[in-house]
Amino acid sequence: MTVTNASGVHGPNVAEQVLGYVLSDVRNLRRAWEQNERGEWNHFQGGEIRGSTATVVGMGPIGKEIIARFNDFGVETIGVRYTPEKGGNADDVVGFEGTLDAAARSDYLVLACPLTETTEGLVDEQVFGALSPDAMLVNIARGQVVDTDALVSALRGNDIRSAALDVTDPEPLPVDHPLWTLSNCLVTPHNAGHTPEYWRRCTNILVDAIDATSLG
Repeated sequence: MTVTNASGVHGPNVAEQVLGYVLSDVRNLRRAWEQNERGEWNHFQGGEIRGSTATVVGMGPIGKEIIARFNDFGVETIGVRYTPEKGGNADDVVGFEGTLDAAARSDYLVLACPLTETTEGLVDEQVFGALSPDAMLVNIARGQVVDTDALVSALRGNDIRSAALDVTDPEPLPVDHPLWTLSNCLVTPHNAGHTPEYWRRCTNILVDAIDATSLG
């Protein structure tokens, strides 16, 4: 019996969602949408991601796709992985013990790692303290990778500029949770991987696995 998996099926779709979060934030599109709803024409300034630094925690198929998108936009990238000696497509690759230092160098901290004993509660008060007040947190990993109380405190105190969360702890996020009330936090319902292309990619991966088995 041959056993395989669908590793990589979420790479392109989740990477695009991460880029969408970041571009919406840096270009200040929330303000644009609010003005649009009011029929209000007021000029405002957006930023640019070119020349910034992004740390991606987790360099599996999803993390590598995210790093590739950032590289295309001229963003300096730091990858965090269990085995940094394997390298990867980031400009700099470090182990998990280097997470705090990487956070201090980053404008964007993107979580794309599995939930393990090492990563549970990885982003805590200490990491938020290391991040710049202009930094953004993006979590498409698992909610428990982030200390939620520390996140709420950091957003309320403007210790970081913003957060975008496709996963939360708890999940689903209760209607009365404080994260819903924070204007500098965007929450999406764990749907970053949900696109029409998902099943097509699953099928292609299955076909490739069957072909490889037949050839073997």
